Amino acid sequence: MKKFFIIFFSLLAVSVLAQDKALNKAVDKTEGPVLKKIGTYNCCRQPKQVLFSPDNKYVIMPLLEDNGFDIFSMSEKKIIKRITPPNASKQGFAEGLFIPEKNVFLVSQMTTANLYEYSYPDFKYIRTIPTTGNWSKFIAYNSQKNLLAVSNWVSNDVSIIDYKTGKCLKKLKTGGAPRGLYFTKDGNSIISLSFNDGLIEKFNIEQNKRTDYIKITNAAMRHIVINDERTKAYISDMYYRSIYEINLITFKIERKTKVFYNPNTIDLLNNRWLFVSSRGPNNPADYTKRSPQNGKIQIIDTKTMQIVQSFEGGNQPTGLDVSPDGKYLCFSNFQDENIELYEITK
Repeated sequence: MKKFFIIFFSLLAVSVLAQDKALNKAVDKTEGPVLKKIGTYNCCRQPKQVLFSPDNKYVIMPLLEDNGFDIFSMSEKKIIKRITPPNASKQGFAEGLFIPEKNVFLVSQMTTANLYEYSYPDFKYIRTIPTTGNWSKFIAYNSQKNLLAVSNWVSNDVSIIDYKTGKCLKKLKTGGAPRGLYFTKDGNSIISLSFNDGLIEKFNIEQNKRTDYIKITNAAMRHIVINDERTKAYISDMYYRSIYEINLITFKIERKTKVFYNPNTIDLLNNRWLFVSSRGPNNPADYTKRSPQNGKIQIIDTKTMQIVQSFEGGNQPTGLDVSPDGKYLCFSNFQDENIELYEITK
């Protein structure tokens, strides 16, 4: 029996290595964007997300295990400021959002279920917006109706907030541990991703009810991005190591692509190239500890849904963003406490 298990796990290890080799066979290809590494830069504890400012001048890093968010200057290539919101000592800063038409930046704090609003570009504190949820994470904005939506990881709901007053109007009950959010083109509905229940849910905001859904047993949905035409959505699933392409008209999965372990944040370049940050395999002792293998950044050609490039990141690449002008890629290495910056030359 012991001999059987030795042979079984040996074959399993060979199979996993073969799969990863197949996934990464495009490393040396030149198809797709051409990337040139600018540098790796230290930041503070647990950079959960990175996002470029609308004018491409800064990279903002909400820090999960620190007292605020860091501001990295693209011109100086260094962190120039730490912003410490109210209740900063409680840490837990998860996600940020720029609203360019209002010249503001918002950051969520899980431990207080608050949003903090700052003016941009001077990052002056404006106000605190309570979500009235529990363990608030992702933020979305609806320009048609001037609404904010915030996913609440522990209370299993999405707060719909009137931006002008900062008041929570209602909460949509979702599947377990909602995370990624996206307002539909008409602004009447919102798509919510459930990490715990493997759900992609569509809600009518006015009617306060779910109108459609996709369920994949055991899936762990994380992040969603949309193409320019708002006809396709791309969604990362950490459990099945997959990226799904969703037809937003039929609300069905049309295609999927297997990627590296634990895909996190995704972003589109030129409405075609989908960048994926994959954290890497979990630490057997505790998934919150350093991974036994570094993560990867992979690029999918959405015309074919094939991986065309793959390269190693640091320990647990988590946040990822392509600059609004399409000239830069940045991602955070959660356990290494740094960010990596690349120039996109083609």
